[in-house]
Amino acid sequence: MRCVNDIRLTQFARGGGCACKIPAGELEQLVAGLPWTPPEPSAEVLVGLDDGDDAAAVRIEGGLALLSTADFFTPVIDDAYDWGRIAAANALSDIYAMGGTPVMGINLVAWPREALPTELLREVLRGGLDLAAEAGCPVIGGHSIDGPEPMYGMAVTGTAPADRLMRNDAAEPGLPISLTKPLGVGVLNNRHKATGEVSRQAVESMTSLNRDASRAALDAGVRAATDVTGFGLLGHLYKMARASGVAARVDAAAVPYVVGAREALAAGHVPGGSRRNLEWVRPFLSTASGITEDELILLADAQTSGGLLVVGEIPGAPVVGETVAAGSLGEGVLVEVA
Repeated sequence: MRCVNDIRLTQFARGGGCACKIPAGELEQLVAGLPWTPPEPSAEVLVGLDDGDDAAAVRIEGGLALLSTADFFTPVIDDAYDWGRIAAANALSDIYAMGGTPVMGINLVAWPREALPTELLREVLRGGLDLAAEAGCPVIGGHSIDGPEPMYGMAVTGTAPADRLMRNDAAEPGLPISLTKPLGVGVLNNRHKATGEVSRQAVESMTSLNRDASRAALDAGVRAATDVTGFGLLGHLYKMARASGVAARVDAAAVPYVVGAREALAAGHVPGGSRRNLEWVRPFLSTASGITEDELILLADAQTSGGLLVVGEIPGAPVVGETVAAGSLGEGVLVEVA
């Protein structure tokens, strides 16, 4: 029998973390035209599917919005406990990205019972519970199936003041753009899958809650934000610019990266999702001279449990660009990298 400590969870999945998402362009075509809002809704829908925001929001009594989201993925790292923590932080992030407070979570699990011992699953669940406890969010049950690949995540419910939601369609021109976590965990996770080398800095970033950044953004009066996950900084910024009717300029030199990310890229450890992200936004992208393809790959790198991308300035977060008026960067250009 194999020792549990010798099992590499990442080898049981084709992808890893948010890099295993269905490509953004393909997903948008898939859901286009579906009737997501009932003819006579029982609650006022504040945020639906129209602009691909981080969570759904409906107005409830007491001036509150009820937020709902779900997120799960295949192993991003071999350590079962850390994978559980990362997946929980990633699921909770959708609530924080909209300025909300998580109220409860429900586990979502697929597990290949004949291939992997259930004691590993116990460690995954323990990691998720510990991270959710740090967030003050009880995890109450869930749903599990016997599946061909290990998957874990959560459905999370939260609340927020209905009139203070941070949305991805509320960006206005002439404001700074801040990023609350460094990029690069996608290429580092891809290196981990290929070589087994662990980046503790990447794990620390992925297991850090976006709670404090969310509160800081709300205190600063921010109205537009999203989190940077599987579609990369360029993908999520493009979605925000498109939804808000603005354009955005990125200062590539100001974007922070996790230690070792550039070396992992140079060694060829690029997730397929990162390349797909870049191809998706390329028709709406312009670049200044000197911006290399490698730089664009890093800016499009598929992140797992990334930081908040905030239209506004908040303490401690680097300013990585600015919003500008639509059309000011050229016809059809929504994002410029300079």
